[in-house]
Amino acid sequence: MSLSLLSQKRLFINGVETNVFAEPDAKLSEVLREQLNLTGTKVGCGEGQCGACSVILNGKVVRSCITKMKRVPELSQIITIEGVGEPGNLHPLQKAWALHGAAQCGFCSPGFIVSAKGLLDVNDSPTRDDIRQWFQKHRNACRCTGYKPLVDAVMAAAEVMRGDAPEESLEFKMPEDGRIWGSYYPRPTAVAKVTGTLDYGADLGLKLPDNMLHVALVQAEAHHANIISIDTSKAEGMPGVAAVLTAADVKGKNRIFGLVQSSYHKGDGWERPIINDTKVFQYGDVLAMVCAETREEAEAAAKEVHVELELLPAYLSAPEAMAEDAMEIHPGTPNVYFTQPLIKGDDTASIFKQDDVAVVEGDFISSRQPHMPIEPDVAFAFMGDDDLLHIHSKSIAVHLHAFMIAEGMGLTPDKIALAANPMGGTFGYKLSPTSEALVGVAAMATGRPCLLRYSYFQQMTYTGKRSPFYINARMAADKKTGRLLAMEHDYSVDHGPYCEMGSVLTSRGIQFIGAGYDIPNIRGMGRTVCTNHAWGAAFRGFGGVQSVFAGETLIDEMARELGQDPLEFRYANCYREGATTPTGATPDVIALPQLLDALRPKYKEAKERTARESTDEIKKGVGIAVGVYGAGADGVDSAEVFIQYDSDNGVTLGCSWEDHGQGADIGAVGTTHEALLPMGIPVDKIRFSWPDSAKQPPAGPAGASRSQVVVGSALNAACKAMMDALKKPDGTFMTYDEAVSAEKPTRFEGSYSSMGSVCDPETGLGTPFVNCMYTIYLSEVSVEIATGKVKVDRVSCVADLGSINNRLAVDGQIYGCIAQGIGLALSEDFEDIKKHSTMIGAGFPYIQSIPDDMEIEYFENNLREHGPFGASGAGEGPMVNPHMSVINAIRDACGARIYRLPATPERVLEALKS
Repeated sequence: MSLSLLSQKRLFINGVETNVFAEPDAKLSEVLREQLNLTGTKVGCGEGQCGACSVILNGKVVRSCITKMKRVPELSQIITIEGVGEPGNLHPLQKAWALHGAAQCGFCSPGFIVSAKGLLDVNDSPTRDDIRQWFQKHRNACRCTGYKPLVDAVMAAAEVMRGDAPEESLEFKMPEDGRIWGSYYPRPTAVAKVTGTLDYGADLGLKLPDNMLHVALVQAEAHHANIISIDTSKAEGMPGVAAVLTAADVKGKNRIFGLVQSSYHKGDGWERPIINDTKVFQYGDVLAMVCAETREEAEAAAKEVHVELELLPAYLSAPEAMAEDAMEIHPGTPNVYFTQPLIKGDDTASIFKQDDVAVVEGDFISSRQPHMPIEPDVAFAFMGDDDLLHIHSKSIAVHLHAFMIAEGMGLTPDKIALAANPMGGTFGYKLSPTSEALVGVAAMATGRPCLLRYSYFQQMTYTGKRSPFYINARMAADKKTGRLLAMEHDYSVDHGPYCEMGSVLTSRGIQFIGAGYDIPNIRGMGRTVCTNHAWGAAFRGFGGVQSVFAGETLIDEMARELGQDPLEFRYANCYREGATTPTGATPDVIALPQLLDALRPKYKEAKERTARESTDEIKKGVGIAVGVYGAGADGVDSAEVFIQYDSDNGVTLGCSWEDHGQGADIGAVGTTHEALLPMGIPVDKIRFSWPDSAKQPPAGPAGASRSQVVVGSALNAACKAMMDALKKPDGTFMTYDEAVSAEKPTRFEGSYSSMGSVCDPETGLGTPFVNCMYTIYLSEVSVEIATGKVKVDRVSCVADLGSINNRLAVDGQIYGCIAQGIGLALSEDFEDIKKHSTMIGAGFPYIQSIPDDMEIEYFENNLREHGPFGASGAGEGPMVNPHMSVINAIRDACGARIYRLPATPERVLEALKS
């Protein structure tokens, strides 16, 4: 038994003298959070790369997750977010953070605010560049906001702190008409986020009872193998170990359902184990779980589980898995398990042979982009006094996940209460179950609450990634008129070893390669391929990102082939009346000509500027890219909600509008406030509730940019039902007490179903989306010719997203999409497990990689027929094309055409040489 050596230190934490007893090698973040319950200090990467744990130590900003207690001097002064300000007594930085929408998911906000305070303590008149350099120096990372709102907030707070502006300037002013729809109203969760008082998963884990067990995973370090044996005997005897669980301890069929519904899908969808029993299908697959009294004891015991594997060939790309001699990764199911053709218009082969036709072609490989949330995956489970298995996680699909994991654990979905914790942004990876079934199995096996917190290495290696597309495509246009005539494409989707959402993702290719343009004749084929790399998960702009890579490259190259300006060529060929989408549908609105007209003067100015500033050493260029994406799931998409009239004449929203940072709180509250405007219910009496499958009807997941359209429409229906029931003859509405006295209902149901049609499995034709988002980006870049390094100088976005619910939230979505798009274009990847398993290694874009010069212009004249108050979505449409504006700008700057993402300096140099 090892001896625990402690040291006592007297510290002044947030001005309070505090005695601390800790091991010399303990991390300051652990002491603050776990011993002193100062959970406003968040721990993200745990490696000093994200800054979420920032505190001020003796006047200097430090990352507490890598600061050991032996380096904290006696009598040190420590400031955490709790010492900056609290609800009811906010610091100007916290007020500015809320006002400027700088807290989206909010997980990184405490670290940024503390870091910003450290700056303003030494420089109360910073420039924007001073702020950006400070955040870069201190490695403060944000995945949501694109950083611009954060700099805006610091500048505004500094102005107040210097006395150059009144503190009232940091408070939201309610519009005179009393409406918050279309305004910059701050999120209802903003104050909790900026004060660190909103409890995320790891914070809630600290509040579980003392009998809670920590779970550590035993994971495969091979990509493909047969499991020969698993010996748990030594681990079982380790200190603190309550149980070591293997596949034999799972009470159900030990599989997670992959949502297979199509007869055209080969395989039954039950290939993904909860705990692997016979084979390893990817690096990180779980082979056993250790449940112990402390995290350290669980992790120590996990290292003593002995696993014997028989290594098998690892197919780490679609071409490898499609090779003739490749074995079936899942015996009995071919590695190519789903195909989706597209047959639109006339046969294309003869068109491409015509002499008066211009043809451009390319082979494209998109990247396995990692989501890189700041908060790693975390979940816990316990048996409730209601006889339900309660699972709390970062799920953005609580009802769907209960359905997917129940049978695998030997339960029915109604026996699971799956709740979404407040969470750091997931950007789609949590549309897949990750840790839910694992903690559920652990709680059922041990009879005790069980908590599982992923390390950042586990976050990177054992969660899904954006699936790479391997695309060959070509386009034909009339040489004289410049009109697009035909397109052909053939693509393979590397979806990793598990099929969930693979067929839907593959269908996105036929829907969005060439989207935005009237192409009368198309022949295409997409296929889903099982490989041994990281499993494919939903990621913002699901399938659209990969499709636009090919489509917008071909459009750009066709303009050059015809000697036309890239903007004007797009203007001539974009959707207008009479045009059809790639799947033969009529566009829901005609948005693109107006957007291109608005962009034209910005484009001309940018072309003149880059021509003027370009040198032999630094080439500058301009690129544009059109993006179209559906708001809603394919075909019919539905949601159910309820509204409860409360005794204080407010309402509680019974809707599982899932929130992973995009703004479900303001989305639901803003929609309800607008719908109930005649009743005059104050905004602060409209109460958002976190999703729980046992408490709310199914409203569907937060994916496909569906929430505002589908869940919002269901909320609107519930509001209408409420007003119809409570309206009095004089046109006013009953109070709660009046409603009860009149024996009126106080709970009102609402539902909505969209009326699209899924694409035909044999032709690909259909109307999968009845509500779409339209964006066009313009990017300016500088390319260093000697090194191939690319810097994005400025970005403009023109967008038609229908009627805007909340401008802060939508601005934040677009800024965040720009940042993720730049990362996708230039740096982010997950191919090499060792190289790409950290934020820095995987190419995370810090603030200096993202331009401060970003602008957005909205057009709201195309109100959507299928959307509450004319709204469309906002989370994913703006993500499908910013990367392509950057890639096209590189081509304009120096002639280098990139066909494989990301455009690393090495790939840019290679393209320059070719």
